[in-house]
Parts: sequence; structure tokens; C-alpha cells
Amino acid sequence: MFWDEKAECMNKEDKEKIQLERLQKTVQLAYENVEFYKKRFDEIGLKPEDIKTLKDIEKIPFTTKSDLRQAYPLGLLAVPRDEIVEIHASSGTTGKPTVTAYTQNDLEIWGECIARGLKMAGAEKDYIIQNAYGYGLFTGGFGIHHGGNKMGAITIPISAGNTQRQLDTMIDFQSEILTCTPSYAMYLGESRQKAGIPLEDINLKIGIHGAEMWTNEMRKRIEESLGIKTHNIYGLTEVMGPGVAQECDEQNGMHIQDDHFYPEIINPDTGETLDYGESGELVLTSLTKTGMPILRFRTKDLTSLNADKCECGRTTIRMTRITGRSDDMLKIKGVMVFPSQIEKALLKIEGASPNYLIHVTRPDILDEVEVKVEASKELFSDEIRAMEKLEKQIQASIRSETGLRVDVTLCEPESLPRSEGKAIRVIDERNL
Repeated sequence: MFWDEKAECMNKEDKEKIQLERLQKTVQLAYENVEFYKKRFDEIGLKPEDIKTLKDIEKIPFTTKSDLRQAYPLGLLAVPRDEIVEIHASSGTTGKPTVTAYTQNDLEIWGECIARGLKMAGAEKDYIIQNAYGYGLFTGGFGIHHGGNKMGAITIPISAGNTQRQLDTMIDFQSEILTCTPSYAMYLGESRQKAGIPLEDINLKIGIHGAEMWTNEMRKRIEESLGIKTHNIYGLTEVMGPGVAQECDEQNGMHIQDDHFYPEIINPDTGETLDYGESGELVLTSLTKTGMPILRFRTKDLTSLNADKCECGRTTIRMTRITGRSDDMLKIKGVMVFPSQIEKALLKIEGASPNYLIHVTRPDILDEVEVKVEASKELFSDEIRAMEKLEKQIQASIRSETGLRVDVTLCEPESLPRSEGKAIRVIDERNL
């Protein structure tokens, strides 16, 4: 049940003692070795010795993605370059990529965090992990790989894509665990059904999915189509990669490995620290990473924290499912909307696929929104009247969920683009 019971079930007092010791050590490391942090501290007259309690973390300025881009490629290293053994980076689709660098000890910690997640999802040492996250600069593939190695499980580094080979591998090797993005897991499930492969022919038990937002409705579709129990995993390149947090079998929030990462929730507009249970932006501080430590990184991910002991026995802080990103929120006709709300609304409707695309335009002075949704194969071949009825049902569901009137267009099955990495759900062509 546990990979490291002592760490995962530590009492509050012992946990906070370790967190403070590690925070103070990390702050000292960053101040003495990273010019960016020294300058930030000196500008406000803050010294490492001023961090006397965990509450004092609020004195430290935030770090943003923009800061990391300005330090590209290796401006935030806290150790000599000859101690760095691995580098990863974000896609850089909206500017310079953000880079993170690891010492050998950092990789050991990364593997430890992933191993904890594998175990809390029910993995055993003799399980085969079919790792369909992308390998390369993206942290997903290598993160799971390091954790699988740490656990001693067999890891198949199949990477993303080549769907037929994925299905063949599931059958030939009888993989027990599938790791990939939720949108690709959904596509694999659809592909299994389309190929007529019985669930009895595959041996999957566990799905570990992250790197993009997904709803409970999508979870149900994946579990039904692949015959598995799914677990949400969370991480980000800037802090480490996947493994910062993950769901256990209770599926009631993701356990943050809080002896390695210190979490806070802030008001995204004011920067004010919020209490447990309040929704806001997640801020993370690495407590043990030495290659490129990061202090109070604003993730932009919107969630809340729960400090109650989980039914599984773990005492680590849990974060709720990500509801959106403060920089991904769409303001349409004065209404604040997250793509996850659209997904939740359409998945309530029988006959609608979880594959959708939100297209926002402003041809004149008013916003126009079209939501393209794939219909099921049976419905698409049905009469026009049935399709029009489904479009109206989806419109009503979206309006109920968001308060927004949208145009809905049903599309032919498999006509919308599929992604082997993070799914693209929004095309906003307004010139804002």
C-alpha cells in the first residue's frame, strides 16, 4: 500500500519540522548560488536567516514563468554545471521554453516521488508499465521511467502515438499499467472498441493520467473503455515534472509529496495566502531539489488544499482536481468560462463524444462561440432530426453549466484532431 510509509504517514509536527529545515536549506542554497534569487532578496532586504518559521515563506517573492524564460537556458543553476546530469524543458509554444536541470540526487528524488505514486495507485513490482507519455524534453515519459526503475517494475518505453502498436503491446505483453495523457487514453479506449478487441484480451488494471485537465465524466469514459481504475497525476516542468502529486485509490484529491514540495494557495489577483479549503492559485516551493531549486513558483493552476488525513492512511496534503488555469480562463460575453466546464456539460449527454473543440471569434463587436462535438457513430448515421435534438440538448447543458449561450455543431466521429500529447481544446481568434 505504501512505498515509504514513514514519509507518507508522518504526523503534522514532524512534517513541519522537516519542511522548515529543508526550506531554510533551500533558501540558503538559492541565495548563495543563484544571482536571480540573491538580487530579489536584496531588493527587499530579505536574508535567508529571516526564514524562521514556515509562515515566513510568505516573505519570499514569487517566481513566475516569465522569470524562468528570462533566465533561459541555465541562468538559475545552483550547482556547478558538471553536477547536472539531465535537462528537460517545456514545449516553448508561447515563447522561450522553461528549463529545469537535475543532479543525480534530484533524479533519485524524482524517481522516489513517482514510485510513491505508482504504489498508491496499486502497482506491484512485477507489473508491466506501458509508458505512453512522450519521451524527450517533455518531462512525462522520463519521469514515469525513472519511477518505474526506482520501483523495480518493468517499463515499456513505448512513448506516445502509433496507436495500433499500443494496442498490440497491451495484448502481447499483458501490460497492467497505462501511463499517458487522459485524452490519449480516451482515444486508445475508442480505438480498442473500434478494432473489436474484447476487454478480456487485455490485462490493464491501472491508468495514471495527467499533463492536461480532465473531468470526472471523462474519467468514467476512460475506465469503461479500457476496464481500468484511473488516477490523476500532477506535476510541472518548472518544479520537477510529474510526481509532485497523485491520487490514491480513494480518488479523493491528489496527495502532494509535501516533504519535497511545499504547497500554498493564493488569491491570483492579490497574491494573498488563502486557508485550506479555499480555491485559488497553487504556489509550489521545491524543498530538496538542488540542481535548480525554485521558490514560490506561481503555477497558474486553480485548485484548493485539504489537510485532513485521507482514508488511505496518508497524511500528506491533498490538492483537489485542477478546475482551470488563471491564464486559460476565457471571458466570453462577460462570462468567465473554463474549458473543463464545457467538457463536463457535454459529457452529461448520451451520444456526445468527449472529443470537442471550442472556437471563439469576434466578427464584429460581439463574441461568437461554436462548440464542435463529435457525435457517436450510431447517432451520426441517424436522421437529421435526432442530431438537431442532440445539439439542443448539448446547448442547454452548456448553458446550465456556464450561463452561456453557444452554437453547437455535431461532427462526424473521429473528424476532430487527436493529440498524442496535450489536447488542444480552444481556438480563440479574437484580437483582444
